[in-house]
Amino acid sequence: MKIKSAIFAGSSTRVNGRPAKRLPEFAFIGRSNVGKSSLINMLTGRSKLAMTSQTPGKTKVVNHFLINDSWYLVDLPGYGFAALSEKERKKLQEVVRDYIFNSEELVVLFVLLDSRHDLQAIDRDFLRDLGEAGVPFAIVFTKGDKLGRVALAEQVARNQELLAADWEEFPPMFTTSSSTGQGRDEILDYIAEILQNLK
Repeated sequence: MKIKSAIFAGSSTRVNGRPAKRLPEFAFIGRSNVGKSSLINMLTGRSKLAMTSQTPGKTKVVNHFLINDSWYLVDLPGYGFAALSEKERKKLQEVVRDYIFNSEELVVLFVLLDSRHDLQAIDRDFLRDLGEAGVPFAIVFTKGDKLGRVALAEQVARNQELLAADWEEFPPMFTTSSSTGQGRDEILDYIAEILQNLK
């Protein structure tokens, strides 16, 4: 898939505040500082489409980006640790859960995980919640350039072992690098295939 246009379409904190035009939605979420904004910018080829920051918890609303005038890329607030108060963290959790469990247009939720680390309990709990709710998701291992080829393969395999404890069948998985562009074509082709099947 070629990204010909990527336009900010609006922000919201509740599903009923989304852009009025209903189109298939592909959302991205991950723990703080997993590289979500950088990945979105890499996928769309727009260096400043999603704002990147070293401050955890920077994204506090659901951001919709209209892609090729035919689908939305949705940037969600992260989960897990953020430099926020307990009250603010709960508020963000409500924003995220409202979107994930109530958006009828959500086609796939891409869950971003740092390829350098083992899955944490919070990641596994989040994935279980998605499975129990029947939310279709794919896993994206980010920062794939930070490890050597062998170390990266070993770490991904270790995380698959952890996932095997909860899942009989693995969801689609991608390994990416926002610096090198690794995984870009694979993710965009996956989205294109789904869009084609929706027609």
